[in-house]
Amino acid sequence: MNKWKEHKLGDIISIKHGWAFKSQFHSENSLNNAPILVSIGNFKYTGGFRFNSTKIKYYTGEYPLDYILKAGDILLIMTCQTEGGEILGIPGIVPNDNKLYLHNQRLGKVIFKSNFIDKKFLYWFFLSKQFNQSLFASSTGTKILHTAPNRIENVDILLPPLEEQVAIANTLSNLDNKLNLLDHQNKIIEKLIQTLFRQWFIEEVKDEWEEKPLSEIANFLNGLACQKFPPKNDVDKLPVLKIKDLKAGISDSSDWATTDIKPEYIIESGDVIFAWSASLIVKIWDGEKCILNQHLFKVTSDDYPKWFYYQWCKYHLDRFIAIAQAHATTMGHIKRKDLDNAMCFVPSADEIKVMDEQIVPLMQKLENNSKQIKTLENMRDILLPKLMSGVVRVVT
Repeated sequence: MNKWKEHKLGDIISIKHGWAFKSQFHSENSLNNAPILVSIGNFKYTGGFRFNSTKIKYYTGEYPLDYILKAGDILLIMTCQTEGGEILGIPGIVPNDNKLYLHNQRLGKVIFKSNFIDKKFLYWFFLSKQFNQSLFASSTGTKILHTAPNRIENVDILLPPLEEQVAIANTLSNLDNKLNLLDHQNKIIEKLIQTLFRQWFIEEVKDEWEEKPLSEIANFLNGLACQKFPPKNDVDKLPVLKIKDLKAGISDSSDWATTDIKPEYIIESGDVIFAWSASLIVKIWDGEKCILNQHLFKVTSDDYPKWFYYQWCKYHLDRFIAIAQAHATTMGHIKRKDLDNAMCFVPSADEIKVMDEQIVPLMQKLENNSKQIKTLENMRDILLPKLMSGVVRVVT
């Protein structure tokens, strides 16, 4: 540990601001191999913090050549909403996929000035709470948080010898690679389940199958106004599941409520949750035990298997989103009658049993992978600050 030395980030890197690319040349479509304009939407904040290539924006105008990015370049988020302050400084790495990427405003590009820092080690440092909290403390703005190159460069970093940096980065990256593999497996399994569902219930639906509304094949339990049920002590309490937690998981900023409520409002891993207001989502919860908040349905059924009502909820989701957008004044939502109007084809019990034999193993694999992902994420998040501070050492 005596070989670890403290530095200012500015000793080893500098930060370059992005260019303000003119909005009239932004495009959702690639025209004549237009370059990709990297934005905050390309930063995936959970499940490995990788570059998100599903929200691509192209640029069709002229641009300065010194804002062309190279594969492997590290970018940092320099501006974000106050409620998303935990993403300030989150890094993204430009993919090595032979595409042309441009360095947009609100992002800082890391320029290395020294050879005694491992690039991957620095990337993991940028993901640490230590770095985020340092930036947050020096940021400006009320509704929008801003940082600046000099604030980033003024952050302290504790550096071990180069070979130990490499070992630390490899340890964390190996965990991350496993997470990425499991996440990729789940995407394949989900597509397979959706393909089977569409084949059975859309392409090959039988005339004799009964039609029932979604509200009849499943029970939709609305959550509690949990602010009315504050914890009575420090033992009999659970975190509150809100829409934001449904996306990002329970965190230190999550609210808490008493467990002195009806047991049906307790959420366990594996429960189907439907956010019916604001951002409409259907998800199989894979987090810790918690309490169902208002604007969320807990979806269950006494008559049909989970995969059946879960897939029907997902099938109708696009229409529900359109309905919510049409209702939107301050916050879009759907109503109970929308569940009544969402029709589902229902096979016989024997036919569902045959379908079960194909779907249930896939659902179990999906849920097992999700639990493993949570375990590995927790391990990574526990190890990260300990490895970065030298509390836990890696044998080199």
